[in-house]
Amino acid sequence: MYIAREESQLIEDCQKRIAAAQRQLYEQYSRKMMGVCMRYVNNYETARDLMHDGFIKIFLNISSFAHEGSFEGWMRRIFVTTSLEFLRKNDVLRESYDLATSYEVQENDETIIERISTDELREIIAGLPAGFRSVFNLYAIEGYSHKEIGEMLGIAESTSRSQFARARALLQQKMVEIYGYSQV
Repeated sequence: MYIAREESQLIEDCQKRIAAAQRQLYEQYSRKMMGVCMRYVNNYETARDLMHDGFIKIFLNISSFAHEGSFEGWMRRIFVTTSLEFLRKNDVLRESYDLATSYEVQENDETIIERISTDELREIIAGLPAGFRSVFNLYAIEGYSHKEIGEMLGIAESTSRSQFARARALLQQKMVEIYGYSQV
């Protein structure tokens, strides 16, 4: 049984295409990277396919890892990019959502988030339209700037800002609908 003592050894052995090292890397990171994929596609089977595609990219390109920054961060970027490529290919990011029925969110609505669990919040985010969900995840969870998001998605920076604001408003609206004002 193969067990790398340090991450640097695991990376080096994966660069040498040692199958046991690749298996360990997959087993070590597959759950986290599946979570990344699920945030973007919200379908288990599709996310699993994207996760596998992402690991293939990792193994084919691991020699390009420059050992600058974290290896997990480098991998995460590949999985985010793989997920976004899928969404672009399937034109999911062009999906629009009519917010005409949306309402002005009151300031105290933000405290609802303090009352719900992480799993409940994930479920609400998963219910967003794909374009909103992608921008929300990239900005709020992955930490990309609106400029970076615009470049990644092929949209204007202002469009990214608008999509994020709409996603946030829709999330707040859904939380109010689910938990009501009495929870605030």
